[in-house]
Amino acid sequence: MIKNTKTRIRKAFTLKSLTGIFLSLCLLLSVSCFAKSVQKLNGTKIAIMADVHFENVYGHFSEGNFNGIKNPVNGKYATIRTMDAQLHSTRLFNENYFAFLAALDDAVSRKVKFVILPGDLSDDGQPLNVEGLKQVLETYSKKHDITFLVINGNHDAIRPFEMDAGKTDFLGQEGRPQPVMSREGIHNRKSENELPVSVSPEICTMGYSEMIETLGSYGFLPKKEYLYWETPFSDYDVDNYNFADAMETSMLAKRCYHNQQYDLSLPDVSYLVEPVKGLWFLAIDANVYVPKENAKTDPLNPASYSGSGGGYNLVLNTKRYLIDWAKKVSERAEKLNKTLIVFSHYPMVDFFDDAAESITKIYGNGKAAPSRVPDEEVARVFADAGIKIHFGGHLHLNDTGIRKTAQGNILVNIQVPSLSAYIPAYKLLIIGDNDLLEVETIVMDTVPRFNELFPLYEKEFQYLQKTGTTDIWNRNILESKNYREFANWHLKELVRLRFLPTEWPANVRDFLVKSSGKDLLLMSLKNNQEASILVQKEGLELNEFEQWNGFDLIFDFYRLNSADRLSIQDIGERRIKQYELIFSEIIKKKNEDSNDRLYTQIRAFAESFRLLLNGAPSGNFVVDLRNGGIVN
Repeated sequence: MIKNTKTRIRKAFTLKSLTGIFLSLCLLLSVSCFAKSVQKLNGTKIAIMADVHFENVYGHFSEGNFNGIKNPVNGKYATIRTMDAQLHSTRLFNENYFAFLAALDDAVSRKVKFVILPGDLSDDGQPLNVEGLKQVLETYSKKHDITFLVINGNHDAIRPFEMDAGKTDFLGQEGRPQPVMSREGIHNRKSENELPVSVSPEICTMGYSEMIETLGSYGFLPKKEYLYWETPFSDYDVDNYNFADAMETSMLAKRCYHNQQYDLSLPDVSYLVEPVKGLWFLAIDANVYVPKENAKTDPLNPASYSGSGGGYNLVLNTKRYLIDWAKKVSERAEKLNKTLIVFSHYPMVDFFDDAAESITKIYGNGKAAPSRVPDEEVARVFADAGIKIHFGGHLHLNDTGIRKTAQGNILVNIQVPSLSAYIPAYKLLIIGDNDLLEVETIVMDTVPRFNELFPLYEKEFQYLQKTGTTDIWNRNILESKNYREFANWHLKELVRLRFLPTEWPANVRDFLVKSSGKDLLLMSLKNNQEASILVQKEGLELNEFEQWNGFDLIFDFYRLNSADRLSIQDIGERRIKQYELIFSEIIKKKNEDSNDRLYTQIRAFAESFRLLLNGAPSGNFVVDLRNGGIVN
C-alpha cells in the first residue's frame, strides 16, 4: 500500500531510498543464485502479450468502504468496472483478467519459456492492479519456469512520480457506479446515480520508483541468473560485466536523462538483458513526459508533466541517446553473434498500412485523425541503427509494417494485438535456423470463465433501465458464446456509443448510416440496370447489397483496422467482395465531383479500406534477420 504521497515522491530519486531496494533485492536474488545452462536457441519460443491492462478483479482495497460486489456465481466479491465504462473504452477492463490467464496457460501448453509484456501492463498503474499482476507473474515463473520481461507503457506510470487518482465507474451495490479515490476531495459527485465516494490510496497511480520496486524482478533490474544486463547509462560492457556493477547502475538515480530546456533529470528504465546464452532482449522505455512551465519551480510534482502517450515522435526530440544506444547494442549483437529481439510500448512504423493520409481526409483534424502515427524518420533512424525486428503495442492493433532505408537497412515492426480488445490475441515467436524467426498470431477465441461476471452486469443493466438512462448498452453482449464474440460485441458497441457520435464528421456519419450497400454502389453508377450488370459479372447479386448499411461498413472498417485480415473470418469473404466492388467504382470516379466534399471523404474512406486490406502479412509469417524483411 502507498501512503503519504508527497513524502514518497520526494524520496523517489534519493540514493538512500534506492539503496534499500538494491540491498533487499541482492538478498532476494542470492537465494536463487544459479546460471542457466547453455542451450541452443533453435526452437526457442517467445510469447509477446501487449496491453494486457491487468485489472485485479478479485483484489480488494484494504481501506475505504467499498469491498466489491458479491458474485452469485462463486460467492466472491468482485472489484470491477461497469459494463458501460468498458463499452466506452478502447479496452476491456474486467474480462481481460481471464483472457490473460488463459493466454498464459496457452503459452505453457506450447512450452514457451519467455513471455514479453511490452507496456500497459496494468490499468493505469494502481497499486491494487500492479500487485495483482505481480502475483500472477510470480506464480507462473515458479510453477512453469517462465522468464517474464516487461517494459512500461503510458497506462503504467501515468506520470514520472506517484500521483493521486481514482475511478468513478466501479460497479457498486444495486448496479450503481461506485467512485473510488486515493484521497478525499479530488472528486465531487456528478450524478445522483453515483454511490458515495470510497477512499483508498491503492487507487493512486504509481511512479517510476514504485513501479520498479514492485516489478523489478521482470527485467527492470538485474538478476544473478542473467548472463548480462545493462542500461543506456551503464559504463561497462560484456567483457568486464559483473553483477555488483549491474546492481549499482540499476539504481533509478543513475538511470536519468537530462532535459536541457527545464534543467531537469527524468527517469528512463530501458534495459538490455541476456537471460540465456546468445539471446538478447532490448527493452526501450519510449515514454516521454513533457514538462510544463511549472516544472521549473516544482519538478517533483506529477502535475508538472504531461502524459506519455506521444511515443517515438517525442523520443526523436527528447531521448535521442536511445538511438545511439540501440546502434551500439545492435553492432555488439552482430559482432558477438547474439539474436537481438527489440520491444517497446509504441510502434516504430505506420500502423495504418500507409492509409494515414486517406484517413485524415475522412476525419479532418478532429479527434480521430491518426496523430499517433510515428514519423517516417522514426523507422529510418532505428533501421539505420541496426534494429531489424521490433514488437510494439499501444494501439491494440494486429499489423505488420516494413520500412527499407536508403542505406538498405530493413525494419520489421510487428504490432501485437491486445488481449483486452478485438481480436484478442498474442504473438508467438519461434527462433529457427539461419537467423529466421517464425511469427504466429495466437487468437484467444475461447477463454474459460470469460462470462463469470455477467450476472453482475445484469444488475447494472436493470438499474440503467429503471432509471431511464439513455443510450444503454446492448444487453445482447451478455449472450456471447465465447470470448472472441464478446470482444466483437465490445468493438461494435464502442463504435455505436463513442466513435460515431464523438469522432466522425457529422456529414460522413449521417450519410453512411442512412445508406444501404446498394445506395453506396449507386453513388458512382447511373442506375439499377448498370449496377445489376456489374455485380453479376463479379458473381454477386444486387439484393445482397441491400442486406447491410453504412453502420455495418463502418464497423467492419474498425474490425479490419484492429485485426487486419484476421477479421475477414467475421466479416465474410463475400461481404469483402461487395465492399471491394463499391470502393473500386467510387475510386474510378476520382476526377469527377472534385468539389463535392462528401464524395471526396467517401473516396478517401474507400482508399483507406483498400489499403488496410492489402497490407503486409500480419497473421503467420517468417522474418529473415540476416537479409532483412519478411520471407515470401
